[in-house]
Amino acid sequence: MERPRIATRAEWLEARKAHLAREKELTRLHDRLAAERRNLPWVKIAKPYVFEGAGGPVRFAELFQGRSQLVVQHFMFGPGWKEGCPGCSFSADHVDAARQHFERNDLSFAAVSRAPYPEIAAFKRRMGWGFCWVSSYGSDFNFDFGVSFTKEDEARGKALYNFELRDYQGDELPGTSVFVCDGGEIFHTYSAYGRGDEQLIGAYNYLDLTPKGRSENGPNFDLTDWVRHHDRYDAAPPAAPCCDTAHEAA
Repeated sequence: MERPRIATRAEWLEARKAHLAREKELTRLHDRLAAERRNLPWVKIAKPYVFEGAGGPVRFAELFQGRSQLVVQHFMFGPGWKEGCPGCSFSADHVDAARQHFERNDLSFAAVSRAPYPEIAAFKRRMGWGFCWVSSYGSDFNFDFGVSFTKEDEARGKALYNFELRDYQGDELPGTSVFVCDGGEIFHTYSAYGRGDEQLIGAYNYLDLTPKGRSENGPNFDLTDWVRHHDRYDAAPPAAPCCDTAHEAA
């Protein structure tokens, strides 16, 4: 990392205030986009999707768990895979801490993957997650929401992803979709794909504050440069105790 110029405190304050003005612009733009997102039209879900969970078949409405709103993580985990996608796992690591709060605000969460449920359950146990995760194996759900792709897509070399026709990238891709249950009917309100769901990854927000940033400097220039399943990171040397821990030990 190349070190920026070293400034006086006064020079730093001037630069920081200029940057703060830009941050405020982005915050206001984010607020406007969020308001526009809430006002997007809804599409009624007419197809009776049925998933597979720990207790057997699960109807779509049951994923709401009595709440009126639902976020679905389209988790890349195809039939026969040995484990779920590291990037999707990175995002999923943030869910359990957050859902203790958003569940109090009328929002449920469910991950959906095409892997058969026993494969999902084994990986979920390994990762130690508690959120709802069901299988759409044998269902059109993943295909209808543009995150699973067919042999015909592969042969054509093109597939519709993130609302545009792209070069074929694989049989499973990530995404996030939002649904509302209103008057006993289910509606689709929003979907994001690719980098569109990065705002849900809290670790990125911490890293983006730092001089080194995300350290995604190659060879792939994305999270695959460094993200691993949380049980696959190399053991690091023990860190020095922080001040409060050291005080308690004394």
